[in-house]
Amino acid sequence: MSELAQAIGSQEWLDHVAKPVEKAVERAFPGDSGRNVKDALHGRWLGHPLHPVLTDIPIGAWMMAQVFDALGAARRTRAYDEAARVCITTGLVGAVGAAVTGLADWSDTGRDSRRIGFVHGMINIAATSLFLTSALLRRRRKSPNAVAASSTGFAVAMAGAYLGGALVYQRQIGPHHALEWNAPGEFTRAVPASELPEGTRKKVRVGDVDIVVGRHQGRLFALAERCAHQGGPLSEGELKDGAIVCPWHGSTFCVESGKLVHGPSVYDQPCYDVRESGGFLEVRRR
Repeated sequence: MSELAQAIGSQEWLDHVAKPVEKAVERAFPGDSGRNVKDALHGRWLGHPLHPVLTDIPIGAWMMAQVFDALGAARRTRAYDEAARVCITTGLVGAVGAAVTGLADWSDTGRDSRRIGFVHGMINIAATSLFLTSALLRRRRKSPNAVAASSTGFAVAMAGAYLGGALVYQRQIGPHHALEWNAPGEFTRAVPASELPEGTRKKVRVGDVDIVVGRHQGRLFALAERCAHQGGPLSEGELKDGAIVCPWHGSTFCVESGKLVHGPSVYDQPCYDVRESGGFLEVRRR
C-alpha cells in the first residue's frame, strides 16, 4: 500500500488532469476577501487543519449506516433501516464540508503530494456518489441495491481514507514543520551584524536549529527557518509590510512576533529574541 501511494505520486500525467480543478479553486477565492475565506477553510481560526475534523463526519456516519443495515437485516426492523438512511444523509452533508476544506488544502500542496491528493479526492467523490445513489434508492424502502451501493461506497471511502493517511503520515501534509525543540536558551552568536543591512534576511545555524535572521523596517528579527506549513525556506521569502512571505505557498508571518498573517499555514511561526552585541547578532529562544 505504501508503494501504491508512491506510485501515484510519480504519475506526472495527473498534473494535466488536475489543472482545470486547480484553476477553478483559484477563481473561487479572488482577492483579499477570498484569501480570508480560504484561511478559514484551512483552519486558521481553529489552530490546526480543519479538513481532518470534518472528514470524521462522513466516515463515522457511513460506518454506522453499515452497522444499522446489518442489524436491520438480522432483526428485520424498519427502525434500523430509517437509522441507516439518516446516517447516510448526515454523511453526505459532512462530505460537502470535507470536500470544500480538502480542496482548499490541496491547492496549496505540490508535486507528489498534489497528485496523491487529487486521486484521494476523486476516490472520495466516487464514494460519495455511491452513498448518494443509496440514499435515493432508500427514499421509500431499503432495497438490496441500496445496501450494495452503500457497502461498496464504504469500501471505496476506506481506500480514500488510506491515501489521506499517506498524505499526513508519509508526506507530512498538515503537521507543524517548525517546532523549536533545539533552540538555544541563552543568547548565542549567529552572524556579524554587518552582513545584515536593512531589508535583508539570511539563514543561519544557531546551536542545532536553522533560523532566518534579518533587518526590516529598522528592526532585527529572528524566526524559525522552516515554514510551519510545509517546511519552505523563509530565508528565500519576501519581506513585505512587517511580514515575511514563504516562497513555496505564500504563508505570511509577522517578523516581530511570528504570528500568522495569512495561510495556508494554520500555525504561528516560532520567533526568537535577537540582539546586537559586539558587532554580532545574538539569538535565543523566546
